[in-house]
This record gives sequence, C-alpha cells and structure tokens, in this order.
Amino acid sequence: MQSIPVDTARLGVLRCAIAPEAKISNSETQEVKKDREGNTIYTVAVTVRQDRRRISVIEIAVSGEPKGIEEGQILKVTGLMAFAWAMGDRHGISFRADAITPVHATPAHAKGGGA
Repeated sequence: MQSIPVDTARLGVLRCAIAPEAKISNSETQEVKKDREGNTIYTVAVTVRQDRRRISVIEIAVSGEPKGIEEGQILKVTGLMAFAWAMGDRHGISFRADAITPVHATPAHAKGGGA
C-alpha cells in the first residue's frame, strides 16, 4: 500500500464532524483495533472545505485518543497520510495522521487593541 503525504495547509478549514470513536476491527466481537504498540486506534470524521467548494468528509485514523475534540471544532491535523487500497472489486483511499488536535480560537475581545 503506497502512502502519500497530504499538505493540510492546502485543504482549507478542517472541522470535526464526528468526535473521536474507537475503531472496531471485528464487528461481530466488537474487538477494538490496536496499533503495533498496543494503542487503541481512533477515527475522527473531518469536514474539508476549500475556497467555497463543496464540503467533503474524510475519516482520519490516529493512534491514541485525541483529547479535547468536540463536534464543530476547527482541527489541526499533523502528519496526514493518504493510502490507496483495494480489496477485490472494492477500492478507496484511507487517511491516517500522527496527531489531531483542536484549534483554540482567540476570543473576539482579545483581537482588537482594547479601548
């Protein structure tokens, strides 16, 4: 599987659509997927919107639970990689990141210079 680095600066605003959820590797047993070090893998659904274009939703996997992420928040995604995959007649692109963190906006009253 070929990995392709993704330049997140060119993706526009990244916003949390669905808060982090543990990824299930076996739907029958509800077994949670783990990475090589034994950390739980989480997925975060993220909306991507570039320059007034339609919104796309991508699901990004990350090792360990991302903290402080809520639906609607703007996110910073570090080390985003895309992976092309194929299984029989199915194919697609999956995404994995080193980290996903919330972007804390500056309060409106702190932006101006004050009176």
